[in-house]
Amino acid sequence: MKRITIAKGDGIGPEIMEATLRIIKASGAQIEYDELEIGEKVYLSGNTSGISSSAWDTIRKNKVFLKAPITTPSGGGYKSLNVTTRKMLGLYANVRPCKSLHPFVTTKHPKLDIVIIRENEEDLYAGIEHQQTDEVVQCLKLISRPGCEKIVRYAFEYAKLFGRKKVTCLTKDNIMKQTDGLFHEVFKEVGVEYPEIEKEHLIIDIGTARVADTPEDFDVIVTLNLYGDILSDVVAQIAGSVGLAGSSNIGEECSMFEAIHGSAPTIAGQNIANPSGLIQSAVLMLTQLGETEAAQKIQDAWLKTIEDGIHTADIYNQETSKVKVGTREFTDAVISRLGQKPNVFEPAKFDSETITIKPYKRRTALTKALVGFDMFIDSKETNVEKLGEKIDMLSTGKIKLNMITNRGIKVWPQGLKETFCTDHWRCRFKPAEESNFTYEDVLSVISGAHKLGLDIIKTENLYTFDGKAGYSLGQGQ
Repeated sequence: MKRITIAKGDGIGPEIMEATLRIIKASGAQIEYDELEIGEKVYLSGNTSGISSSAWDTIRKNKVFLKAPITTPSGGGYKSLNVTTRKMLGLYANVRPCKSLHPFVTTKHPKLDIVIIRENEEDLYAGIEHQQTDEVVQCLKLISRPGCEKIVRYAFEYAKLFGRKKVTCLTKDNIMKQTDGLFHEVFKEVGVEYPEIEKEHLIIDIGTARVADTPEDFDVIVTLNLYGDILSDVVAQIAGSVGLAGSSNIGEECSMFEAIHGSAPTIAGQNIANPSGLIQSAVLMLTQLGETEAAQKIQDAWLKTIEDGIHTADIYNQETSKVKVGTREFTDAVISRLGQKPNVFEPAKFDSETITIKPYKRRTALTKALVGFDMFIDSKETNVEKLGEKIDMLSTGKIKLNMITNRGIKVWPQGLKETFCTDHWRCRFKPAEESNFTYEDVLSVISGAHKLGLDIIKTENLYTFDGKAGYSLGQGQ
């Protein structure tokens, strides 16, 4: 008997979790569970994380967590528990299979069959944000080589295990050459190890447009955290409904399974919610646990229910549906079909083999050299030339002001008067000549800036790695 952890969550969560647990029990799966309280009630009790320390202990002990949607209270001070859980437990891979249920669920894309594998721990979801001036806030986008390698390797291993033919990488490395550029670089490096799998890279904007237009051209997609979050909802919706999609969050020690939709508090308690997303998540969970017989029975029964036109309100269509049912009635219909096979859809077939990826091996360190620094200041000065003259006073025979940017756009020297500026300025200092540059030089400029009355927000050192710049140019430079 395998023991898991469950959380019924908020809004429609308790209803769809109850439905899912009934189906799991009826399938004969050898599963027991510990239930814990997370989400809105915990947040509002004064716990800004939405989860207690004892709950963490239970999740870590059982290793597998089946979670219904939760509500994060509006207003500041509350962090997303979904993001926190993924990161705290090292759940680096978010896997979201999406397949159309044509002709029984309305879709413009009857051949859609895509698996989106999303990096789950990094990117803008690091959640590191600061207000730096009256007018400007920042969010740090953090991408690591180990994080890229783990998720890219997982995508190729997934394709290999499940007989998928192509892996498409989506980034925006034409703009974010350092962060997204690293993801693309790792994709190319790891892809060499899988010659039997077709490889493709697309810029995220045109890639998303193509997915929305001709999803049948795609198989497995691997991408960064934010892009994957958005894209997986797009694909689930064009497949038929976000309410039909489940997801798994996979780590080296633990895993979490959840529907991709929200808690939908406006329809809670009305017996109209579609439990399919959590049911699909439970199928992924049972497969992960090696309960493949139960997973196949549930999936086949669910497909048969969809085929028979027994649909909840969100997917009900007079042309393709036979009867509109509520949450409980849909659950009863699935349970009554356990042991039956679908007639139109291909019966489920799951492999109990799990994906393992080889551990990250740190490469030989590159030669790192300090070659300058950026000093960010808060200034209400509107005359760029006047500001440039003042900051240029900090230049010496060894170090000089190289440029000033505002929101990344070069405004000094030789900026354009049409460029709109806020109160947030980046001042880049570089060596005056080919000479050694030390941190003492950084400190001397900072000290001088302080004496000039400049409001320094932060500084960022500029490095080269084996002679290659580890920083971006200013736009227009």
